[in-house]
Amino acid sequence: MTLEVLAESAARWEEVPFVPEIRLLTTAEPSGLWELWDRTERDAPPFWAFPWAGGQALARYVLDHPGTVRSRHVLDAASGSGLVAIAAAKAGAVSVTSGDIDQNAIAAIGVNATANGAAVTARTFDFAADDACGAEVILAADVFYQRELAALALRFLTRAARSGADVLVADPGRAFLPAASLTPLISYQVPVLRELEDAPVKTVTVYRLA
Repeated sequence: MTLEVLAESAARWEEVPFVPEIRLLTTAEPSGLWELWDRTERDAPPFWAFPWAGGQALARYVLDHPGTVRSRHVLDAASGSGLVAIAAAKAGAVSVTSGDIDQNAIAAIGVNATANGAAVTARTFDFAADDACGAEVILAADVFYQRELAALALRFLTRAARSGADVLVADPGRAFLPAASLTPLISYQVPVLRELEDAPVKTVTVYRLA
C-alpha cells in the first residue's frame, strides 16, 4: 500500500480531530483503503494513512506540555503518519527524528511534516535493530497491539530509559500494554474512526516508562 495509492484513493488534507493544529494527508474512505490492502497485502498495512488514537493523545500531550520536548533531541518511534513527531517539532524540540519500519510511512511522514512546516527527519527504524540515536526524549504511541511487537518495543524503550532518556508512551488499552512498567500521567477521550476501532471515542492514557 503505497503513498501513491493513497493519493489516488480520494485522499485529502484534514485536521486531526483531537489535534486541530496539525493536518494530515488522510484517506477519505478508510474502509475502502483497508479492503484494498486486504486483497493485495503487497506492503505493510497502511497504518500511516490514519490518525490513530494513541498518536492523537500523545501529540495533544506534547503540544499542551511543550516543556517535555523543548530544546531536546526527540525520537518518535514507530511514527506512522508522523503526527507525534510533528507535534514535537511544533512544541520546540531542537531536533526530531521520526522512525518507522515501513518505507511508505517514511514517505508519508515527509509529506505531512512539510505540509505542517515542521522540521522532522524521517528514517527507517526497527525496534529490534536500532538504538535511541542519542535522543533525550522517546515518544511511542500505540505500539502494544501485538504480542511480539509489544515485547520488542518494551525492551527498546526500557534500554532507552536506563540510558537516561525520558520515555513517554500513549495507549488506548491495547491487549499487550505493559501496565506494570508504566506510570500514568493523563487520560484523554479521543475521537477515532469507527472503521479502525470498536467505539467512536477511546480512552487513551499517556504514560511515562517507570
